[in-house]
Amino acid sequence: MKNLILSSYYRVYQTVFKLAMPLLPWRKPTLLEGPGSVKKVPGLLEELKIKNVLIVTDSTLMKLGLLEGLIRELGVNGCKYAVFDKTVPDPTIENVEEALKLYHQYDCKAIIAFGGGSPMDCAKAVGARVSRPNKPVSKMKGVLKVIFKIPTLIAIPTTAGTGSEVTLAAVISNSETHEKYPINDFCLIPHYAVLDPELTLKLPPHITAATGMDAMTHAVESYIGRSNTGETRKAALEAITLIHQNLLQAYNSPGDLNARAAMLKGSYLAGVAFTRAYVGYVHAIAHTIGGFYGYPHGLANAIIMPHVLEFYGTAASGRLAELADHLGIAKGNQGTTQKANAFVQYLKDMNKKMSIKSNIEEIKQSDLPEMISRALAEANPLYPVPQILFREDLEKLYMKIRGSAKA
Repeated sequence: MKNLILSSYYRVYQTVFKLAMPLLPWRKPTLLEGPGSVKKVPGLLEELKIKNVLIVTDSTLMKLGLLEGLIRELGVNGCKYAVFDKTVPDPTIENVEEALKLYHQYDCKAIIAFGGGSPMDCAKAVGARVSRPNKPVSKMKGVLKVIFKIPTLIAIPTTAGTGSEVTLAAVISNSETHEKYPINDFCLIPHYAVLDPELTLKLPPHITAATGMDAMTHAVESYIGRSNTGETRKAALEAITLIHQNLLQAYNSPGDLNARAAMLKGSYLAGVAFTRAYVGYVHAIAHTIGGFYGYPHGLANAIIMPHVLEFYGTAASGRLAELADHLGIAKGNQGTTQKANAFVQYLKDMNKKMSIKSNIEEIKQSDLPEMISRALAEANPLYPVPQILFREDLEKLYMKIRGSAKA
């Protein structure tokens, strides 16, 4: 009875959000696309009359030399810059605060997020702290806790997965409690996004795989949820098509610039879809797996997604069958359940072809109570999932994800 009452409340909450969608301050970033488009950023800053900028990135990208072209062009244009390159996977509150000090020290007026999801999350949180100097990151957890405008934010993705260059979310970790939580606010949507496929050419295959399946997760979870609109459905289907056609090619032939460009666009469109239609339990569970066991978010999503989709059963089978039809992987005489199963098997096969494993054996029984609590707190009541799950459901699901391994 309690679960029935809670389910009703969650659905009402989600319906209110969906009805309010057209009234909310959505925006899409201005796009700069194509090979070499990163070189347009200094000119953009000049047009905006911005002379000092903070670049948020990580040490790996610095070592790879991916920022050299951007930094060189900034110097030519007379734009001063500070570089924060200490962002860690699953950026921490400490990362945000250290980068914030640099922002103020160099009197910056804009932020460039350069990298994968982690630098972008960190950069968004820095912007939030600039706009709310008296509000700690921990108090921004949840929905609409920032509100005020952030400095000009230019997002330059170097992976094709997170879609963070178009989303309103930043995921931050508390290194003391191992908690990962999203900050969701419209003001965090970047003002500009630069989709330059040349920046993704040096991605190692395992990162191409994990980030590509991350984008697939965004598109699938948004499509099967209950807060879809015509726009989000269209964006999700376009994203799934692009990923279907190009991910294995980018994985097997890393230098294929066309495949890399298509994956960047697919990731962007998946971001358009899920930032409006939301995600679901795959993400909520993946955040706990990342927080407790250090799994990269995209890899966790890739492993978890087939398990969650199977667990939904008939609640998601209709939408999954549509996706199977859309990709042409279902046979015409198959029923809805068979088509849905075919799509889930397709995802499993994609993982296998890219050496992504099927289970997360590290899950410990002793960690379950806290992980389940955190996953439920993130997902309910916000995520408009096909089926509302509760503690007993998630316990079974975590065990399913773990597989036959002993805790």
